Amino acid sequence: MARFTVADCMEVINNRFDMTLSAAIRARQIDKGSEIFVEQDELDKPTVIALREISEKKVDDTILSRVE
Repeated sequence: MARFTVADCMEVINNRFDMTLSAAIRARQIDKGSEIFVEQDELDKPTVIALREISEKKVDDTILSRVE
């Protein structure tokens, strides 16, 4: 599985604060059982999965306006 960096995530969400908040919201959704949009390792934690989803452009900052 390809590695990703914060720079990869910053290409999708260019504000680091919005990126952090988006990843946190998405990680909570994943932790509660939401569908995962990327391939994952069995040891990946929700935060890593959320950041991978952002870096692969499966999730963006529109999640901020859709908070449940």
